[in-house]
Amino acid sequence: MLLKTLIYRASLVSQTLPLRIIIVVPFLLQIFVAVGLTGWLSVRHGQQAVKQLVTQLKMEVSDRTHQQLDQYFALPHQLTQMNLEAIESKLLNPGVIAEYFENVTILFADIVGFTPLSSRLSPIKLVNLLNQIFSCFDQLAQHHGLEKIKTIGDAYMVASGLPLPRADHAQAIAEMALDMQQAITQFTTDTDEPFQMRIGIHTGAVVAGVIGMNKFVYDLWGDTVNVASRMESQGLAGSIQVTQATYDQLHGQYRLEKRGVIEVKGKGKMMTYWLIEKC
Repeated sequence: MLLKTLIYRASLVSQTLPLRIIIVVPFLLQIFVAVGLTGWLSVRHGQQAVKQLVTQLKMEVSDRTHQQLDQYFALPHQLTQMNLEAIESKLLNPGVIAEYFENVTILFADIVGFTPLSSRLSPIKLVNLLNQIFSCFDQLAQHHGLEKIKTIGDAYMVASGLPLPRADHAQAIAEMALDMQQAITQFTTDTDEPFQMRIGIHTGAVVAGVIGMNKFVYDLWGDTVNVASRMESQGLAGSIQVTQATYDQLHGQYRLEKRGVIEVKGKGKMMTYWLIEKC
């Protein structure tokens, strides 16, 4: 009975509505349904795609983070390398900000010809090149158990015998210097010429510590630092110049050649030697 009633009412509606409307309306409804369904599927698909992308990015970030952490813990961190516990005791006592070390060997190294090269390279390329070179030196310093103090432009400063004293401080620096000479040959200038280094070494007493109120830096002071710097600046490209004090520590274990007496700025005449190789 109900079915007959619905059919009867539908026939009445069809008689009162124009034929065009009867044909067009169902067609439009189909279009609206299709568009709505398509939009919903697109949004749904888009949400799934976004979720997949976010998940993938999270995994990549996690992997990269773990890789960085692995590298971080695989090698001693700079603060760890400077022996954080040894320095921390000094920082916790406001009255003690530095410490005297009697037997330390210091190395200064400078890349020959890097200043004119800086005028031919863009700042980004220059910094990237320096980063590669100094990162290589950092690995050598960690390998030999040395303390990287700082970089100044294209100069590199490293020390041995502090903050924890060691008997072989001069020998460790000598090994570092020889390895640096070999390592620098891996890098070339913009004209494909290999780099060379001037290296200077001196042994003596220094004061080391952390001073100031911010941007704390573990640094060294004293005549030994100045002389080591002079050994580098007054050396020759591709050579390692050492003082008499360092020579006395290395003699018999390394082959050294006498350079002779030279005039050292601020010090006067000094006997110096070239470090050639290990015996």
